[in-house]
Amino acid sequence: MTGVTLNQAIKRYGDVQVIHGVDLDIADGEFCVFVGPSGCGKSTLLRMIAGLEETSDGKISIGTRDVTHTDPAERGVAMVFQTYALYPHMTVEENMGFGLRMTGHPKDEITRKVDEASKILKLDDYLKRKPAALSGGQRQRVAIGRAIVRGPEVFLFDEPLSNLDAELRVDMRVEIARLHKEIGATMIYVTHDQVEAMTLADKIVVLRAGRIEQVGAPMELYTNPDNKFVAGFIGSPGMNFLNGVVTGGGVMVPALADAVIPASVGLPPEGSDVIVGLRPQTTTVTKVDEAAITVDLTEQLGGVAYDYLRTPTGEKLVVETKGLDVVPAGSPVRVNFDPADVMFFDAQTEARLR
Repeated sequence: MTGVTLNQAIKRYGDVQVIHGVDLDIADGEFCVFVGPSGCGKSTLLRMIAGLEETSDGKISIGTRDVTHTDPAERGVAMVFQTYALYPHMTVEENMGFGLRMTGHPKDEITRKVDEASKILKLDDYLKRKPAALSGGQRQRVAIGRAIVRGPEVFLFDEPLSNLDAELRVDMRVEIARLHKEIGATMIYVTHDQVEAMTLADKIVVLRAGRIEQVGAPMELYTNPDNKFVAGFIGSPGMNFLNGVVTGGGVMVPALADAVIPASVGLPPEGSDVIVGLRPQTTTVTKVDEAAITVDLTEQLGGVAYDYLRTPTGEKLVVETKGLDVVPAGSPVRVNFDPADVMFFDAQTEARLR
């Protein structure tokens, strides 16, 4: 198995540049997830690595080989797409071995590799079925099995779970994580779902508008984001952002009834605007007799609930509550948090203030 390196990778469509000089190192055996909103360039970047999109400038290496302009079939990668792309007239066994048959591999070798992949993916009982007789999750496992039998150096996944329902997505996340642990291959995975990114990745690459915003381990990005975009994208529910003004004693927040939050970071001059970040998971509410903040709506999900608060400034504030006791809608509340958990961002650049 080998790693992947991108050096100033650029993609243009005519005069329009969509990938802007990406530098990235993905280690041998690492599970790397590209995450970001729709249109950020994550699938384009994956297709550039696969060779399905031409690299306009820069360099892409797999292991020690420069594959920037190498044919996709010669790159040593296998790609699993959002759609299963299975041949409906072929059995599971035939679908999984089709690529090897087309490249002239011996029949016994194909049988052996298909059997090995089917054991890994628990498809032994379905080898003689056709895709129409399979569930969505089983079809996606067949598509992954087709990639495994090729024995690639790098696996590429382009939003492979987006066509599945919620329960199947959870099951397949577990399957893919187990697969990575079992075969130890380098895997690059594209998703817009930050929950998938957090649960699967060794390394997350957060993209926006064709540029890398931050690279790091899941909890590193969650606890130490470089800017407002990363802070808001990583974590579910997303971080709350409130307007604040620097005062002599810290940052005054109108949405919190003009509460002043002490800050141990470097702040701009007094009177400057800043953005205050509060994670729902580190914030609680206490019901009081009278307050400017009230509970607008509560989502009760069983062992956890989300309180949507109405603030005097109209800014959104979500608080996560554990347990079954929730504050009724319409109740006035006090918002509680540890100032050490608060993050501050520059109002103009949106960079984290440290």
